Amino acid sequence: MKRLILPAALALAFAGSVAFAQQPAASPDSQQSPAPIERHHAPNPHRETARLTRQLNLTPDQSAKVEPILADREQKVAALRSDTSLTDDARRQQMRAIQKQSREQLDAVLTPAQQEQMKSIRHNRGPHGDPGEGQPSTPPPAA
Repeated sequence: MKRLILPAALALAFAGSVAFAQQPAASPDSQQSPAPIERHHAPNPHRETARLTRQLNLTPDQSAKVEPILADREQKVAALRSDTSLTDDARRQQMRAIQKQSREQLDAVLTPAQQEQMKSIRHNRGPHGDPGEGQPSTPPPAA
């Protein structure tokens, strides 16, 4: 029995040292907080056009007109976000102007029925464009 204890202890010590040696050393960068996890994909005008085509039953002609509008909006928004010289209020005002302009351009392409559907989609979106988050919670059923 004593013969087994010494080899077992040596094997355990060796295995532990090998496992410890394989762990990467902590670098100074790893001690900082990790980067925030992005919840959303980067804006993609093509994907958004496909989504609107499904939701609003857009014709191929309408889809072809919608995608450049969305691409232009995303380009302007990206430029606005990278402009560090603006105050928060100025950035917010310009963002609203970009959104208003793209909404007007989209409305010019959509039929009145599609415009109403689009208003409904916007109304039901959450504060950051998340579907469903803007919908009011339903009260529990009365007993």
